[in-house]
Amino acid sequence: MGTEAFHSEVPLTVNGRPCRVTVDHRSTLLDVLRERLGLTGAKKGCDHGQCGACTVLVDGRRANSCLLLAVAQEGCDVTTVEGLRPADGAQTHPLQRAFVECDAFQCGYCTPGQICSAVGAVAEAEAGHPSHVTDPQAPAGSPVELTRDEIRERLSGNLCRCGAYPHIVEAVEDVTR
Repeated sequence: MGTEAFHSEVPLTVNGRPCRVTVDHRSTLLDVLRERLGLTGAKKGCDHGQCGACTVLVDGRRANSCLLLAVAQEGCDVTTVEGLRPADGAQTHPLQRAFVECDAFQCGYCTPGQICSAVGAVAEAEAGHPSHVTDPQAPAGSPVELTRDEIRERLSGNLCRCGAYPHIVEAVEDVTR
């Protein structure tokens, strides 16, 4: 059996642009983004979904791209840190600007995943999705206030070896105030 039997053409929308990419069925979305599409913002940290360096948005939801088979993302809308664009047409997303202004990175390795995760976390809170620390008495489906504890909990799946956590929380606070 030829190797073409283990490859499929997958239609995706990546950073707002439709594309079709032929992928090995074993390829992760992270590998396709980095190696086939040249989008190197998402990083390969642990390759086990434990560090969050590979976080991207898939159909608007946060996802560890190292755990997703690319072939299973057929028809999905994938947004990487390179594709974050604010509605006002500015060059950088407000969270990207806040990360710079709050010094929310040191080495920068985790920063793209942190920013994508923060964008997803803010959207989840606005949509009323509770976290582990959300007040159980809060009305279901109502926007969740992003307190420092909420931000820490929602971003807890993204590790920073440099320890920039206080500045990361500050950056998200700045954007959500």
